[in-house]
Amino acid sequence: MIWQPILLTLQLAALTTVILLLLGTPLAWWLARSQAWWKEAVATVVALPLVLPPTVLGFYLLMLLGPDGPGGWLASLWGARSLAFTFEGLLIGSVLFSMPFVVQPIRNAFEAFGDRPLEAAATLRASPLDSFLTVALPLARSGFLTGAVLGFAHTVGEFGVVLMIGGNIPGKTRVLSVAIFDYVETLQWTEAHLLSAGMLVFSFIVILTMMTLEKRVGRVKR
Repeated sequence: MIWQPILLTLQLAALTTVILLLLGTPLAWWLARSQAWWKEAVATVVALPLVLPPTVLGFYLLMLLGPDGPGGWLASLWGARSLAFTFEGLLIGSVLFSMPFVVQPIRNAFEAFGDRPLEAAATLRASPLDSFLTVALPLARSGFLTGAVLGFAHTVGEFGVVLMIGGNIPGKTRVLSVAIFDYVETLQWTEAHLLSAGMLVFSFIVILTMMTLEKRVGRVKR
């Protein structure tokens, strides 16, 4: 049973990362290139999970995903009562909670190369879409790598939000962080040690990967 929360967590983190890369890329591009006066207000909303207590975000998500919120109406389309305490609800919460960890590095990468490469592409009659796909995305690859690693790692380490909106349902919402908490509460020290040690090793690998990527990108830029 110890593998069940691990596999569920990896599934949640992988799906969250893919969704955030798909949604976060156009959002980061808009934040990096737009001249709208209200874009920083949007950026502030995106960054709220960085400073907002997870229980606060979890509470409001619970209201939204519950039977009396929009999540209840959406779940009724396929006969369910709500999105709270479901894997789908966990996925929505994880996407919102990890969004700044993906969007901000990609935005920074888009802003770092400035206008000149895109202007050069325009002089060669490249369309805006061609310029984005063949110029902007390759130049921002370090931001995508950083965002993907941070988004995945942050999702794996979530606790407050996933506990609030998912609870502790084995096989459905019992992710790694919740399982560790549960093992400690029930004095199952061996299982708690195994999962905690795995998280420690995982955290070390994430930090080492980030430092290695930064060094390699720095060498390429020189």
